[in-house]
Amino acid sequence: MTTPPQFQTYLITPSTLSSALSYPTKPSTLKILCASWFLPTSAHTGQAVYASSRIPNARFFDLDAVIDPSSPYPHMLPSAPDFASAMGKLGIKKTDTVVVYDSKEMGLFSAPRVAWMLKGFGHERVHVLDNYKVWCEQGYPVDESKPQPLKQEEEVEYGEAAEPKNVVGYEEMIKGAKARFNGTTVLDARPKPRFTGEAPEPRPGLSSGHMPGSVSLAFMDVLDPVTKQMLPKERLRKIFEEKGVVEGKPVITSCGTGVTAAVLDTALEVAGYGEEQRKLFDGSWSMYAALASEEDGLIEKDTK
Repeated sequence: MTTPPQFQTYLITPSTLSSALSYPTKPSTLKILCASWFLPTSAHTGQAVYASSRIPNARFFDLDAVIDPSSPYPHMLPSAPDFASAMGKLGIKKTDTVVVYDSKEMGLFSAPRVAWMLKGFGHERVHVLDNYKVWCEQGYPVDESKPQPLKQEEEVEYGEAAEPKNVVGYEEMIKGAKARFNGTTVLDARPKPRFTGEAPEPRPGLSSGHMPGSVSLAFMDVLDPVTKQMLPKERLRKIFEEKGVVEGKPVITSCGTGVTAAVLDTALEVAGYGEEQRKLFDGSWSMYAALASEEDGLIEKDTK
């Protein structure tokens, strides 16, 4: 049995993961990835929170390291060979079942981005834990010892990674913005004050505001404010319908650097919108605002 029988959904609960980890014939192909990441303005770092508390035997996925090193923009997707190499160094094969989680401070924040990357590169058995905050609060096991680096003999050949198709680039977004995204819903996951232009971006020198025709849906609005878990399907469906998402029509998620856009993508999955209609703007606002401007009508602000 390669996949624990409880894994029937993309988003899994702490109890589901705990049952799988204690399953009598738990497969060695079940791998746990900590993908904790924080904004540069935070007092926390992903590495530090992983070192302080983690699910036993979890490996750390560095969202700042598995990127396109030639790009000036944060978190741009690496090449397929580079991604496969990074996964192999984590001891993960393409046939493994991977569960991704992030920090108890954030709940659901960066894990959906890493899971989205895995899916994009063709990894079939990938799930997101909802979430480590609840895992800790419900008393499931945590490891607070000093993490040990993976031994070289534990590294594996991941297998061939596919070229992602669940992503859009700058040129497509500019073309869409000029047409105000007619027929496509663009959801912006940044906090609304950054969308309207009332608050600055966390990265110096970058204008706030939004793409013409895009819609504000802060990623926090699809999470329970207390548990930080994903809202139920019915509530998510209503939220997306109110934002103009239509079954079968294209929807693109965006944010600051492509991280919390994946929270919205996960919420769309939970709400029942198919992968064939969903894409993510990898460069997101960091790329868009660096290349576009208010003067050319490609950045709008609602500060009046």
